[in-house]
Amino acid sequence: MANEDVAVLVPVYNEARVVADVVAELVGRFGHVVCVDDGSTDGSDAAARAAGATVLRHATNLGQGAALQTAIEHALTLPDVTYLVTFDADGQHQVGDAEEMLELARREDLAIVFGSRFLDERTQAGLLKKLVLKTAVWVTNQSTGMRLTDAHNGLRVIRRDAAAGVHLTQNRMAHASEIVLQLGRTGLPWREHPVHLLYTDYSKSKGQSLLNAVNILFELTFR
Repeated sequence: MANEDVAVLVPVYNEARVVADVVAELVGRFGHVVCVDDGSTDGSDAAARAAGATVLRHATNLGQGAALQTAIEHALTLPDVTYLVTFDADGQHQVGDAEEMLELARREDLAIVFGSRFLDERTQAGLLKKLVLKTAVWVTNQSTGMRLTDAHNGLRVIRRDAAAGVHLTQNRMAHASEIVLQLGRTGLPWREHPVHLLYTDYSKSKGQSLLNAVNILFELTFR
């Protein structure tokens, strides 16, 4: 297996309708698929486990940042893992993009590869949502010193040494800026890579709406 040394980390909250399909596409292409069920009440944990994932569970809903931190801590206990991939459970991320980002990380000896929906024209975010997200990028870059084009994209490749520097305390949307700040502080080499996010009716209903983008900006401004 080309990516046997990879752990894909999938925070999950009430995704029983789609999480099995997401996991099934990942299993067999990566060495480990780790789902953290963040207090779901719809059987998401059982669906993910049946599809082949290792499932960790929070007894109550703590937020995506907390789920991601739990997943990172678990992955770092696996001695054969060199790279961690953060991946959403709602079906909007593409496995092929993750594989290309890993290939880039290996080829150029990068510690971090950030996915960006704004490096090409494949992702149709909508004009107003794009404006809000671009504003959030500007705020994040000002606060972190990084120069990203897409700060709130959950698809990332993080090498083990960089992941060891991540200690998330922001449990909700602001964790996406916090992880950028902490990864930037490692001083390790990074790049962005174009990715295609699929905005389906389902993913929009799960928080990928314009309102969610506004909530991200609000958290960044007033956290």
